Amino acid sequence: MRTRPLKVALLGCGVVGSEVARIMTTHADDLAARIGAPVELAGVAVRRPDKVREGIPAELITTDATALVKRGDLDVVVEVIGGIEPARSLITTAFEHGASVVSANKALLAQDGAALHAAAEEHGRDLYYEAAVAGAIPLIRPLRESLAGDKVNRVLGIVNGTTNFILDKMDTTGAGYQEALDEATALGYAEADPTADVEGFDAAAKAAILAGIAFHTRVRLDDVYREGMTEVTAADFASAKEMGCTIKLLAICERAEDGASVTARVHPAMIPLSHPLASVRGAYNAVFVESDASGQLMFYGPGAGGAPTASAVLGDLVAVCRNRLAGATGPGESAYAALPVSPMGEVVTRYHISLDVADKPGVLAQVATVFAEHGVSIDTVRQQGKDGEASLVVVTHRASDAALGGTVEALRKLDTVRGVASIMRVEGE
Repeated sequence: MRTRPLKVALLGCGVVGSEVARIMTTHADDLAARIGAPVELAGVAVRRPDKVREGIPAELITTDATALVKRGDLDVVVEVIGGIEPARSLITTAFEHGASVVSANKALLAQDGAALHAAAEEHGRDLYYEAAVAGAIPLIRPLRESLAGDKVNRVLGIVNGTTNFILDKMDTTGAGYQEALDEATALGYAEADPTADVEGFDAAAKAAILAGIAFHTRVRLDDVYREGMTEVTAADFASAKEMGCTIKLLAICERAEDGASVTARVHPAMIPLSHPLASVRGAYNAVFVESDASGQLMFYGPGAGGAPTASAVLGDLVAVCRNRLAGATGPGESAYAALPVSPMGEVVTRYHISLDVADKPGVLAQVATVFAEHGVSIDTVRQQGKDGEASLVVVTHRASDAALGGTVEALRKLDTVRGVASIMRVEGE
């Protein structure tokens, strides 16, 4: 074993960073044995230097992150501060001064992954980011290494624990959205401002990363269709149960049937109770991968939290350190396919539409005519009426999102349609 330690700088020492530092200290001997050399925590950049950080010597703490990554003697920089800046500048500076980088920054990678990969390649360094997508779940490495010889056609997953906890509570207890959100906040699953989670921004960033790796194509955050889950109601869950389904916020990345394009989207969807993702409970994550040779694979586990995310960071750290000792680098960006990302309007799936309509003869015929005029075939219809008002639930066969959008727009113009209560896609069949 080499005796000179590999020097590691840590950018950020919050929930995840503090766990990374703790594991590096408590598992130092095991990490050294697995890597082939000891690893040394050489500096920790923080915003609040006066905060007590147990187990981290005070002399390692600094508020000058730029000076830390410019030292020139670092082997690896671990970035867990999040956000776009200063993280982007610090990562590129680390490459320029000879360090490889391990990051958990999904937002930055979804927005500027191509530029960061190019900077890593230019300076002959590694960029690893297993922790950016699904916490402790090994997902990025299987996609870009284990399945490198296969053709991935679809990635379908629950990649946000907060939203899964909320939807699971609504499903199992009958709670409304706000009640379930309040419980998630009280238990620490939801942030004080849960917008990034419940409006799908977090999942969309992860979908961009997954699609890029799975399809060897650059997919940016702006390419991902995003729809939040704040409008999901108890009535939607009741309808889902009647169909033998539940509701999940899904990240869906697909290759077109002809292989000529890809799509990436995040939105609530009904999925059959028989689908493996339907049984994912609480704040857990799971990702379902479909490929030509290996068929269907499912990756499941805790998708967030200090210790689980730190586990993924440390896994990357071991891999990068091994590469460092070997004088090599691991897999970089693979974007050779350069497939176009199709707009949401071209996505084809089934739909569940709930309408508030007048309870009088001929309404169903009018509604059916609108669907037919827009080329959307109806699978089933359920109607309930009382005191001059009625609800009409229509489940379609597969149709394009553009066709469904045109249908809904026309339905809203009918005098007999009082309102479109909900529209939900049906996936996983």
